[in-house]
Amino acid sequence: MFDLNLAGRALILFDLDGTLVDSAADLHRAMNMSLNALQLPPVTEPQVRVWIGKGTAVFCHSVLEHLTGSVDAAQHRQLLDTFLEIYNADPCVETQLYAGIQAFLDWGLAQGKTMICVTNKPEQPARRIIEALGVGHYFADVIGGDRFEQRKPHPRQLLHCAEYYQAEKAQVLMVGDSSNDVEAARRAGIDCIAVSYGYNHGENIRDCQPQLVVDDLRELLAQ
Repeated sequence: MFDLNLAGRALILFDLDGTLVDSAADLHRAMNMSLNALQLPPVTEPQVRVWIGKGTAVFCHSVLEHLTGSVDAAQHRQLLDTFLEIYNADPCVETQLYAGIQAFLDWGLAQGKTMICVTNKPEQPARRIIEALGVGHYFADVIGGDRFEQRKPHPRQLLHCAEYYQAEKAQVLMVGDSSNDVEAARRAGIDCIAVSYGYNHGENIRDCQPQLVVDDLRELLAQ
């Protein structure tokens, strides 16, 4: 039986896309604008929801693989650069917080928890989204996928948080939506709670065997 011990968690780490925010509509919009610029056909939002979550380079690779059957390195670089320019210019048009997030962040702030956003998204658009949604003040830091050489599922970002904030691993909790989050937490020796509503590459998050799966983070506050 998993002991949540939320009161004893001094440090709570959150993934961004698919955990805190539903950003698929903006990612879909920017990708189709990028594909149009490269004279390639558009993709659908349901497809985008399956492809996102492992970083921008992998997202672009998945799109090209679907459209062309193979991935040319020069074309991949062109799509990646185009997408980043378009998306970073306006990353928060339709992106919004998931239900229950605001209440959980309010609780964390009131309880004096140190909360950090740990995402594979580049840091600049991640920070812009968090600020645009008015939740920047909840987070002690936003660690993007370009902060370190390694990103999730590598545990580097998570271990940095535990070390920097001098938290024992039993005091740390990871909250995510994908196998990347679960695997990074496992490799870091940190407990992981997964949300059921996010982006997990079309797979059931329960197959990754996180310590707990919830439909809404407010469920944790009721335990």
